[in-house]
Amino acid sequence: MVNLAMALENEGISAFRFDFAGNGESEGSFGYSNYYREVEDIRAVVEYFSAANRTIKAILGHSKGGNVVLLYASKYHDIGAVINVSGRYDLTKGMEERLGTGFRETIWKNGFMDVKNGTGEIYRVTKESMMDRLNMNMHEACLTIDENCRVLTIHGSSDKIVHIEDAREFEKVIANHRLQIIRGAGHGYTSRHLQRKLASAMLNFIKDDQL
Repeated sequence: MVNLAMALENEGISAFRFDFAGNGESEGSFGYSNYYREVEDIRAVVEYFSAANRTIKAILGHSKGGNVVLLYASKYHDIGAVINVSGRYDLTKGMEERLGTGFRETIWKNGFMDVKNGTGEIYRVTKESMMDRLNMNMHEACLTIDENCRVLTIHGSSDKIVHIEDAREFEKVIANHRLQIIRGAGHGYTSRHLQRKLASAMLNFIKDDQL
């Protein structure tokens, strides 16, 4: 999502982009699931900039990050706008594709399972982290988002990782919600053309006069 930060900068809007603890360039240990730990990472950033008298117009997250920004808005009611890019509504789905067939039986038997990610690194999925993911209820969380908080969900029509139906479920349950479907986009918005469309949807929402 580096290009989104650059698009904001080109419009004179400051953006702070960061990796959650244990991810990317951030320090700390990676943990599977950990949704609410990552909510607290956002909380730390919000408190830092609020203490510096900086106004936070919106928070944005992609994929799992989309879920985390929605969970933030459901727990803390101090953000006026949230952008969920390709987040998953039903978190019981998508686990087998990542962890493999029979993952539940393996974790229940051993208490954990070691998984190799796309870069060849090994991470551990414990029974606790698996149940944290399985018990995460986005429907209930979204119902507690303040109706004055504007939410934009952006989703690709050709997303094979998180299907478009998830975006439509967010549309049903979030009170102050707008859905923007980007035709032909997959989960990663890989082409420059699709990234421009994604950036345009984001910018139009952030610059909305209602903010």
